[in-house]
Amino acid sequence: MTSTVAIARRVEVTSTNDRKRMVGRAGALLLLGLATLAHADGQAACAAAAGTYLTGTVVAGPFYAHGKAVGGKQLSHTRLSLKADQDGRVYDVAIDNIYAAGYDQAGDRIPAPLDGIHRQDRLELCGQRYTSGLGIHWVHTNCGARPNRNHPDGWVKVLDAKGSAGPNLESSTEYCGLWKY
Repeated sequence: MTSTVAIARRVEVTSTNDRKRMVGRAGALLLLGLATLAHADGQAACAAAAGTYLTGTVVAGPFYAHGKAVGGKQLSHTRLSLKADQDGRVYDVAIDNIYAAGYDQAGDRIPAPLDGIHRQDRLELCGQRYTSGLGIHWVHTNCGARPNRNHPDGWVKVLDAKGSAGPNLESSTEYCGLWKY
């Protein structure tokens, strides 16, 4: 009698553990599905914005890079290296600081909110591939102009643990008047 009760309890425990594993696997598949949908949405939005879409992990940087002056404003950049999910290659990323909300306060530092990007962060980028070398730039707003291959309406977004993209970190239009689109 004792052995029958022990066997029944073991079967019950195994069934409970199996259920937990199944729920865990189902949850993981759901998160993967949501991340895939988010990726597809970002890719479609970037194509509509005439850009090249990349997601990946920051493997070096970010660091501040000085630039030339236009209209009394320094066109500095935040530079980083991103290992792309799409092809596993490492891309140089040049982010124009003037399109970040904290540009005026930053001086010779990475402006907010770009200063919140760190190694191992996951990013979603929409911009223009370099014509020479492996990299992407123009990952910022195009100031409301009709997007085209030479002037995409790009972005930099941080991806959370679930693969969902945050807000565009490069959406400030304060200095759009410096350029004619």
